[in-house]
Amino acid sequence: MATLVEYRVENGLGIIELNDPPANTYTYEMMTQLDATILRARMDDTAHVIILRGKGEKFFSAGANIKMLTEVTPRFKYFFCLHANETLSRLEQTPKLTIAALNGHTVGGGLEIAMACDIRLACQDNGKIGLPEVSLGVLPGTGGTQRLLRIVGKSLAIEMMIKGETFSFDRAKDLGIVNEVFPKETFWNQVQMYARQFCPPNKASKAVGLIKRAVQSGGEMGFESGLTLERELQQQLFQSEDAKEGLKAYVEKRVAEFKGA
Repeated sequence: MATLVEYRVENGLGIIELNDPPANTYTYEMMTQLDATILRARMDDTAHVIILRGKGEKFFSAGANIKMLTEVTPRFKYFFCLHANETLSRLEQTPKLTIAALNGHTVGGGLEIAMACDIRLACQDNGKIGLPEVSLGVLPGTGGTQRLLRIVGKSLAIEMMIKGETFSFDRAKDLGIVNEVFPKETFWNQVQMYARQFCPPNKASKAVGLIKRAVQSGGEMGFESGLTLERELQQQLFQSEDAKEGLKAYVEKRVAEFKGA
């Protein structure tokens, strides 16, 4: 089987790359490899922050491979969407910060993958973004309706999806879909610099990851259940070496040196 998802670690950053250029459209095989790679990065103690990007310069991802979808049965389509949803839920619930580096066009299922990440950083003037599935007679079926709703609100999410328009990364930043837009010339360097601020020794990466977990999981619970989860995660952190270092550094009036432990 071809390697459709690549993985490497550089200076504490676990870099996952969708590898089917130019459009990096995903198939069942790619989604299966992505699922395994997300789990690998989650369990990799040398990876403190996870970055997801597309191979090449033109596309982050154009979403599901349409040719594949035309050749399979409705039942396979259903299970394909179920598999993709489970994979993106795993990405969303991974207790490490995840960053989507939108290096090119990010449309359809590509945006659905990006929205499963915690933060989205985009390359200025290097592509369009949006959920145009309505033009195919379908809806964004890999979590797109639910995640876009939670990012931009009900009315705007409905309007964007029924129009099926694509728009610039700058417009996406104005809408809150994208966190930052970096110049094309320095994009990848700035993405890495942005991500490394959440790695040791700068930050206690376990605390970063569990803050993410508390928000992602707690946001889907009732308030009291969310508070219970928060207390449980805090107890885990109180037992960590980084919490001991952070509290000690505060008392000693020095900068903490975190180790991700």
